[in-house]
Amino acid sequence: MVIQEMRLKRGWSQQQLADLSGLSARTIQRIEQGQPASLESYKALGAAFNVDFSDLQEQSVREITNDADKTDVALAFAHVRAVRGFYLQLGTYVVVCSMLVAINLLTYRHYFWAVWPMLGWGVGILLRALRVFDLLPWFGPEWERRQVERRLGRPLP
Repeated sequence: MVIQEMRLKRGWSQQQLADLSGLSARTIQRIEQGQPASLESYKALGAAFNVDFSDLQEQSVREITNDADKTDVALAFAHVRAVRGFYLQLGTYVVVCSMLVAINLLTYRHYFWAVWPMLGWGVGILLRALRVFDLLPWFGPEWERRQVERRLGRPLP
């Protein structure tokens, strides 16, 4: 993408750019693969390339929005990351709740207090599942599209 092109034009390796910017080589790899970067990362890269960091952000956004295939790929990756995050949280929930139940049963049998953290966390996981899997008809991708079109005053391509 933009960062990779600028790096290659200067003949730098990813490690050299990481050293110049103060970022890790892994961060450079992620950014070049199209994953989002933080404001601090853009500032560090802007300083390394001797350009305004806002130009780097604008070019990255322009690059994605000008190519429909890149937009679709970026959206697909974002959705897959959200699904993966949900499953990781669900796995953590199962492990931690199992431990809470075990601790509860081993230490304090006459009152089942583990149900309260399980219930609270469970509601959070349920809401996340509704959002990740687009099970809520409102505030989904179509709603976002309509809001963007209304804000721009024109239909999206």
